[in-house]
Amino acid sequence: MAQMNMKEAIRDAMRVELKNDPNVVVFGEDVGHVGGVFRATEGLQKEFGENRVFDTPLAESAIAGMAVGLGIQGFRPVAEIQFVGFIYEALDQMFVQAARMRYRSGGRYHSPIVFRTPFGGGVKAAELHTDSLEGLALQTPGIKVVIPSNPYDAKGLLISAIRDNDPVFFMEHLNLYHAFRAEVPEDAYTVEIGKANVVREGADVTILAYGLMVHTAQKAADEIEKTRGIKAEVIDLRTLMPLDIETIVKSIKKTNRCIVVQEAQKTSGAAAEIIAQINEHAILHLEAPVLRVAGPDTVYPFAQIEDQWLPTPARIVAALNKVLDF
Repeated sequence: MAQMNMKEAIRDAMRVELKNDPNVVVFGEDVGHVGGVFRATEGLQKEFGENRVFDTPLAESAIAGMAVGLGIQGFRPVAEIQFVGFIYEALDQMFVQAARMRYRSGGRYHSPIVFRTPFGGGVKAAELHTDSLEGLALQTPGIKVVIPSNPYDAKGLLISAIRDNDPVFFMEHLNLYHAFRAEVPEDAYTVEIGKANVVREGADVTILAYGLMVHTAQKAADEIEKTRGIKAEVIDLRTLMPLDIETIVKSIKKTNRCIVVQEAQKTSGAAAEIIAQINEHAILHLEAPVLRVAGPDTVYPFAQIEDQWLPTPARIVAALNKVLDF
């Protein structure tokens, strides 16, 4: 196995699928010769040519619209939206056209598209570059939402997404691109979309998280074990749509307490939907309300104060203490 960071694992997933399937094409702003703003596609155009990996105009609506057209013609587009805050220009193509294609056509056409986009704070980026907009996609039937937290999952989930006949909103946290290296197989493999992963076993309380917040949650779990001897179970959701409610319920039946951690603003986010499903499936197994740890309901702040805005291990520990002492 090779040692890869998450950016390299994502690039390797695209390389594998470009080799595997001649219908896979990769495109977006500067993804060709330059290799993307974060170099996630670096070297792919040189290896596969300008017809398979190519630059587009600075027009997200055109990028997503071309992906829809290519998808119904049998291609498997991997379309990069350079930063998550730029998806607003492409929402009609992503959520109205791609997500409804199979329904509208009575199953005649599909949208086997991956919309890749970086997101997430803690990197002191400019406005509109670091918002967490997964909640926009969650209320759109027909599109899957995938958010990896580590290099191994990133490659396996991206390969699964490229091979999927449904559109996939694939979100890559900026703070994880170079955060650490891990063993990643160099050959093709898949990680199942819709299956969560228990990254830390515990018996006293469940922490649900995704993306960078998985690592923040693990730090909080370490802290509360040191201070109170509490063993928290940490679950990396990996995909928000579809949600692996079975794994969540199984954990809650064991721990009887739960908190959900998201980087996005608190109101109407992924955590709210997850808690609603927990109440529907496991409310009689809870000994305390399920709490949310999230960003405050404000516009994402400027870089100078974003550290005070983002969820921290200390805030997660405070929520854990509340549910433990309820």
